[in-house]
Amino acid sequence: MNERTVLIIEDEEDAAELFAEMMRVSGFRVVKITTSAPAMDVLTKEKPDLVILDIMMPDISGLDVLRQMRGDPTLTHIPVVVVSAKGTPTDIKTGMDAGASTYLTKPVGFLELKEAVSRALGG
Repeated sequence: MNERTVLIIEDEEDAAELFAEMMRVSGFRVVKITTSAPAMDVLTKEKPDLVILDIMMPDISGLDVLRQMRGDPTLTHIPVVVVSAKGTPTDIKTGMDAGASTYLTKPVGFLELKEAVSRALGG
């Protein structure tokens, strides 16, 4: 079986590396980008099994990336775990309405992320 790939889109290097390490420990191949502008190109090229997505990005909002993914027939099936500092009920509803599989608020622990990824992948 091929190693499953997780794409992490997170502008904070420390958080991105933390999520990457969590996913590597769980046996995933990790691709990391710290700006969302190249996200669609990377998504199309890598076809990851799952995306971990931050909402507050310096260039294009994570929500816009999510909406673009959901509008693209080749990417719409990829589960997206949103991990954001924005945690109000409205924020969460907006994220879920945009197409998030799961919405986690920072800080996120290893088990919480691992369970969310597992659920999103149908495990």
